[in-house]
Amino acid sequence: MLRAGASGGDILTKKKFRPLRWLFRWWVRIVFLCTVAGFLLVGAGRWAIPPITHTQWAEQQRLGGIARTWLPLDKTGEMAAAVIAAEDVEFCNHAGFDIDAIRDALGDGRRRGASTLSQQVAKNVYLWQDASWLRKGLEAAITAVIELTWPKSRIIEVYLNVAETGTGVFGAEAAAQHWFGVRARDLSAQQAAYIAAILPNPRGRSANPQSNFIAERGRAIYGGMRIIARDGRLDCLTEG
Repeated sequence: MLRAGASGGDILTKKKFRPLRWLFRWWVRIVFLCTVAGFLLVGAGRWAIPPITHTQWAEQQRLGGIARTWLPLDKTGEMAAAVIAAEDVEFCNHAGFDIDAIRDALGDGRRRGASTLSQQVAKNVYLWQDASWLRKGLEAAITAVIELTWPKSRIIEVYLNVAETGTGVFGAEAAAQHWFGVRARDLSAQQAAYIAAILPNPRGRSANPQSNFIAERGRAIYGGMRIIARDGRLDCLTEG
């Protein structure tokens, strides 16, 4: 029996759109659950050691094996200062994104990189290397969660353990042994600077012996290490 003022056509129209509302509700729920799961997964990285990254897995398949050894931050010697001086001098001062570097990169026609160490951790640990708008968007979201839930000391510790530092070589410890035959904690500041100098292209450059370019770049990084230490731009490494 129809209510007054209601027609059979109105009822049919409402029924017609119920599946759409049902799909929309489930879509919202799925997005919400994925967001919560992603937040918890990234947040857990504050304590959990990543078992393997996409890049490490790909290189392991390509080469048949890789060199990597996980180290706590206090065992990495001069490497933290070296990579900050080389890759992200404002690491202790920004919240994951270096706006000035991004602006400079855009003004440079994108010839220069603008990724902070936090962004590189987000990409290296949770994503893949191939550039795309999807990856960039996910990288930005993950970077924000990392900065919200991890201390700076944990961010640099993870970076120093997952960064590619040679062909089939990952992390500070494997790099120190591969390039100079010593433990990471025993690297001199200059040797650490040479390793940091090859980071933009670790498969195509050598930390030992050095080309003229790497030698010059290493000296510049070494000087930068002293400056940022003097200016207090390494103080965040004692957090957490």
